[in-house]
Amino acid sequence: MSERESIITVNNMTARYGERLVLDSISFGVNRGEIFAILGGSGCGKSTLLKHMIGLYKPAGGDIRIGDASIVNAEGTDRDELIRTFGVMYQSGALFGSMTLLENICLPLEEFTDLGKEARELAACMKLSLVGLAEFAHHMPSEISGGMKKRAAIARAMALDPEILFLDEPSAGLDPVTADELDDLIIQLSRSLGITFVIVTHELPSIYKVADRVIMLDAQTKKIIAEGNPEELKKTSDNEWVRDFFNRKGSAGAKGVEDG
Repeated sequence: MSERESIITVNNMTARYGERLVLDSISFGVNRGEIFAILGGSGCGKSTLLKHMIGLYKPAGGDIRIGDASIVNAEGTDRDELIRTFGVMYQSGALFGSMTLLENICLPLEEFTDLGKEARELAACMKLSLVGLAEFAHHMPSEISGGMKKRAAIARAMALDPEILFLDEPSAGLDPVTADELDDLIIQLSRSLGITFVIVTHELPSIYKVADRVIMLDAQTKKIIAEGNPEELKKTSDNEWVRDFFNRKGSAGAKGVEDG
């Protein structure tokens, strides 16, 4: 852990699906303003961890704090307010196909603010402009490319001006050029707006380009087996599996089973 302020703190969190242990008493912090990546082979629990961090699942043990508040124990209006401090981009984008991009981004503003229609649309247009989609506000999701859908999903995740954005496999299914452009956007948003990013990914080029710090989960031990800057871990880790992962060697992918 660095001396920077932690905006997310995971303390001794354990995750289970029924009797199956997925994560065993893991602890880490995410610093305010950094781009933080969650890595690991198949079956290590990356997606499971993300779902716990955004409050979809309740851990079998331990706590997860966003700022000073526990998302595990928060209830009612306190929980609603806490959830609005972060946005989520799901792997598929999860845009509503029957709505234009503008309408997709207006939806959370309509649901959670008292803004009038004109103000909502102005705010939504500003978010689309931030991700380079201002000209496509009135397009349907079916009319844009996969990379543009990811950008639109990020714009919707930013609708309520969250401090934190969680991105689930943002580069999945994208060609290398489009993935690289999305990485540039993440860096730009982080540096210009001070947004904290938590990214689940296995794409090494993206990891090296955007991540300030990473943790690596292990499917066998159910623990965090590495934490730090990815370039430094590649060169200095004393864990063979970690070195194999960062150097694209085959043994890194052999440890896991279906992702939890």
